[in-house]
Amino acid sequence: MSVPPRRATPALLQVDAVLQRLGGADALTEVCRYLRQEFSHFDWVGVYRKDGERLRLAGWNGAAETEHTVIALDRGVCGRAARENRTVVVDDVRAAPEYLACFVDTRAEIVVPVRDRSGGVLGEIDIDGTSVGAFDASDAAFLESVAAKIAPVLEGPAPRS
Repeated sequence: MSVPPRRATPALLQVDAVLQRLGGADALTEVCRYLRQEFSHFDWVGVYRKDGERLRLAGWNGAAETEHTVIALDRGVCGRAARENRTVVVDDVRAAPEYLACFVDTRAEIVVPVRDRSGGVLGEIDIDGTSVGAFDASDAAFLESVAAKIAPVLEGPAPRS
């Protein structure tokens, strides 16, 4: 699958509209909902906020919530993306020993860091797909643009638990 340029631009404008209308966790959840609705190969979409040495789920959309609402930075594909401050694409999660299984039908994962103005990791976008090889360079480029747009939301104060 992919995100062709003719679909990326309108989708990014829609993300802007969501962020102008909503704030905080509501904005993140709505962006996740929109992305999942708009791109059929995005089976589960989540945004994690970095909190010290952990990632905390800040918004998501999918058939079910993941059991991994808090992930240590030294675990999983999400932890690796945050530690290495780079987009990580896993074509087949069955071949990735660090993958933290969430859903039985997940076959691919892409994790994109959300960075602050100085390039540090604020959090990340985590997307699962049900097909091996579900994500390509166009998905990475598109999601990196989405990450830049949601960065101000993650820079704001974390909600109190």
